[in-house]
Amino acid sequence: MKIQLPFIITENIRRLRRKIRDFFRNSDFAVNFLASFYTLLCKSLRYQSNREKIAEQDSVAKARKNGEDVKGTPIVICLWHDELFPLIHLQQDLDIVCIVSASKDGAILEKLMQKLGLRTAAGSSRKGGLKALLQSAKLMKDGTIHSCITVDGPMGPRHKAKDGAFLLAYKANAKIMPVRLDIKTSYKLPSWDKFQIPMPFSKVNVHFGDGFFVDKELTEENLIYYRTKLEKELHELLPTRT
Repeated sequence: MKIQLPFIITENIRRLRRKIRDFFRNSDFAVNFLASFYTLLCKSLRYQSNREKIAEQDSVAKARKNGEDVKGTPIVICLWHDELFPLIHLQQDLDIVCIVSASKDGAILEKLMQKLGLRTAAGSSRKGGLKALLQSAKLMKDGTIHSCITVDGPMGPRHKAKDGAFLLAYKANAKIMPVRLDIKTSYKLPSWDKFQIPMPFSKVNVHFGDGFFVDKELTEENLIYYRTKLEKELHELLPTRT
């Protein structure tokens, strides 16, 4: 049976959440603390990855870091929203732009990601999404900047791909790159996606797929094909668990 809290309690909870959110939005100290906490936690994790799947992108990134003027194939890293937490730490030399929600909570995430060395574009399926996708595609066209999208975010349905990644890949001549993160021990938030926060020292297996190019006009029929293909590849990398 669902218990209904008195109005005064629920209203006080909302006010507390707003105060906490505003504190993190307006405090550089808070963002720095979150970034330090995130980095410390991820350094404790035991990663295993088939990163050879993105060897070309790593090679180009390393060469550019050394001052060489080289270009490669941009990729759109596609994953489920609940598995995002440990992935950012694996950026290494890659130059990545992430699309974050154009909301008050998204503003906090945007500041945090920038602190962790990522580019950001604000937008979602509800607000400013097309502008953010086109902005990201423009950055990616030189083949040295990549993108990362949680394809079922920001509000679900859980593990159902949306169309934004395909538009981005089509506009940027980029490759869709599915990735799954198998977090062996985590705390699952009571949210729509069951977002996972890894426990310290947990093992995290990162599975990159073969991926594919979006080389067909984005008609509704073709979008259905691409959604089905991406969902299938993501499931094959790591079957969905409840």
